[in-house]
Amino acid sequence: MILETISKAIERSGKSRNQISIDTGIDPAVLHKLVHGKTCSIATLDRLCKYFGLELRRKGKVTRGKRG
Repeated sequence: MILETISKAIERSGKSRNQISIDTGIDPAVLHKLVHGKTCSIATLDRLCKYFGLELRRKGKVTRGKRG
């Protein structure tokens, strides 16, 4: 879901991927992959979220398995 949101933010920003790369320091090839459905590191996602004013957060309740 977050990858899709960021991909849409890139496309809707009105900026070229090259400009976003310059602004964020993220390799343009990584941005290309994101727009075309590939994944990237959490650090890259975090940087892009900050750039576009998005927030990474957990959705729903996280449960942990019981040991026993």
